[in-house]
Amino acid sequence: MASGKLDVLQGTLDLLILRTLQWGPQHGHGIGQVIRARSDDLLQVEHGSLYPALHRLRRDGWIESEWGITQNNQRAKFYQLTPKGKQQLALEETKWKLFVKTMSRVMRPQE
Repeated sequence: MASGKLDVLQGTLDLLILRTLQWGPQHGHGIGQVIRARSDDLLQVEHGSLYPALHRLRRDGWIESEWGITQNNQRAKFYQLTPKGKQQLALEETKWKLFVKTMSRVMRPQE
């Protein structure tokens, strides 16, 4: 971790994407920017990871996409949560909270 950046843990990218889309539709590059900004630049999602994840989430029915125009007047695909995606987000958040609680218990020094 010489660069000071954190690697996105396997399995957390879906949660990060779904959580970002909870606040409204966003294009792919914008999703990456939101994740980076909300993590104070510690998390950076590379396009090589982001776009395959977006395609997988769309295939699973958790997000849908449509073409639109960005603030910079560029044509881009915008993604948004589906009702099934909102349910999945709730499930992923529950699993993440359990993971964090479990890791805290494991990492806690013996008392």
